[in-house]
Amino acid sequence: MSIWVAMLIGGILGALLMTFLLSNLRSGKTKAEYEQKIAELQLAHQHALKEAQKKSVNTSRAVLKGKMAEQFAPVLPGFNYLPSDAKFLGDPVDYVVFNGYSEFREGNAKAQDLELVLIDIKSGQARLSKGQQAIAQAIQQGRVRFETIRIDWDED
Repeated sequence: MSIWVAMLIGGILGALLMTFLLSNLRSGKTKAEYEQKIAELQLAHQHALKEAQKKSVNTSRAVLKGKMAEQFAPVLPGFNYLPSDAKFLGDPVDYVVFNGYSEFREGNAKAQDLELVLIDIKSGQARLSKGQQAIAQAIQQGRVRFETIRIDWDED
């Protein structure tokens, strides 16, 4: 009977050992699969990060070029006004041009020759913002006025 018990115990131990070895083999295979997937994800992440950095740099360059174009516009070809008549605002529009004001100030033009022009400088595919579109519409519809505000510091 002891041989049968020994064989039974040996069989059980063998089965347990085989199960353990197969489990480790399967888990090793699973581990390798996960490690490969992790490596692929890390590579994809590095690629996406480089692309995002490149896009960020390109966007930054475009913004800087646009800002430079805004500042230099009055002295560049295609700006059809005297630079001395242009006043830079930057936001919500880039320039207010008092067209003809320099000539008027020097006595070479009449008051009715003055023209007020709001200008926004765009480069590339840039478009007017919704706010700029609303300003253009207000001007086109005549919703423009001039006001004088007096500040009296010495009032009692």
